Amino acid sequence: MKLLPKLPHGRARIARAGSAGHALAGPLGLIGAGVGVAALAGPALTPALAQEAAAPVAVDVRGAEFIAEDKIQATCGVQPGVDYWDEELRAIESCLMLTGVFERVELRREGDVLVIDVTELNTRPGRIEASLSWDSEAGGMAGLSFERYNLLPGTYGALSLSYNDEVARFEGVLYRADAFGDSLDLGLDLAGHRSDYDDQSFAEESLRLEPYLAWTPTPQLRAELGLGYRAYRMYDVAATASPLLMAEESDLIEAPYLRASLQWRSADEGGEAALGAAYAVALAQYAWNLGTDDALLDSRISLDARWSLGDRLQLLAGLDAGRVWGTGGGSSRAIDRFHPGAASFRGFAPRGIGPRDGGEALGGTNFAVASLELQREFDVLNGRSLRGGVFVDVGAAWGLENTLGGSIDDSFHRRSSIGLSVSFDVGQTPVSLYLAEPLEQQPGDRSQAFGISIATRF
Repeated sequence: MKLLPKLPHGRARIARAGSAGHALAGPLGLIGAGVGVAALAGPALTPALAQEAAAPVAVDVRGAEFIAEDKIQATCGVQPGVDYWDEELRAIESCLMLTGVFERVELRREGDVLVIDVTELNTRPGRIEASLSWDSEAGGMAGLSFERYNLLPGTYGALSLSYNDEVARFEGVLYRADAFGDSLDLGLDLAGHRSDYDDQSFAEESLRLEPYLAWTPTPQLRAELGLGYRAYRMYDVAATASPLLMAEESDLIEAPYLRASLQWRSADEGGEAALGAAYAVALAQYAWNLGTDDALLDSRISLDARWSLGDRLQLLAGLDAGRVWGTGGGSSRAIDRFHPGAASFRGFAPRGIGPRDGGEALGGTNFAVASLELQREFDVLNGRSLRGGVFVDVGAAWGLENTLGGSIDDSFHRRSSIGLSVSFDVGQTPVSLYLAEPLEQQPGDRSQAFGISIATRF
């Protein structure tokens, strides 16, 4: 469970240290670390020779529909800023063809850009993975996932399941690229979850089904429009809970909803973004529970920026914010409101800030969290590297439609924290951790000095 009401669709954000991505691996994940340019073409250019040559400053992957572009680039060790010999380009082509997922691979130079042009095979076998993960929000979880690129003709399909004693969730995806022309795709999402956290006096569950259209006129711009169905409820509220939570307990609410989103990024990750400044913006608007007395509007924004400050040094900045409110006399419930903490606001525990009643977190109808981090890459033993950073997070969660006659303080109170972050890989397993200390907090806040995220598949 995320600490904010779930945003169903992936946001094209710039990766930060301290938040490892865990998307389903594509078929290139099957390729062993020993398959690469070095194994096929002999020594690459030395750093000195690469600097003297007219080296491409960016890598552009073209033709990929289902396989992530960064995986295609990384599988055979392609790096921006290296002027590969023609023999090395042919060796990289051979290396990529050995993966068995491409019908055609061509590498060529276009000015200062190295182009990797691929055509994916029309049929590919599926893959099944089991996983174990741990993070400071959900704890330890066991997972199982399946994906197939031609589950239906020309359609990608995936299903993932994860479980522990407090949380259970599943997600299913069908996606057909270019379903209505070169830039209009069709997708279908199915998702459900149940949670009953020890620090909350209620349980929640939801089921969501949404077909949507995705328009991608350029690799940097993506717009989506979906019309879905959601059923959810807040139940098993304890008799000792806040009167507000008891009043918000609900039977199953079933209703359609609308979603519109827009994502923009300044450059493809791994290309220009890795060499200079990069920016990303994501906007999402939901209209939940249409046609009911529980209608809600939910607006969210995410801004990210990264600036290169020199060799292996970069400055990261980010802002996440949102607001949810009832329409037509409706009002939000605790399961609709925002609960930043843990990875989304380092230094504070999950559900650690915001309006409270009797010590219980109620969530806020508004939230905003900004982050600034200075990050550097370091070499460690055996040629491995890690990223370390120092950060400051500032934010708040506030606002309630019902304050029980003014007895609950729902006003804006700024919080802030400072800390250190580290991310690295152990074999093929990404690990992210941080140490943080609150600088500004309010009575009743719950702090968390240490956070960790680790996930492995087998």
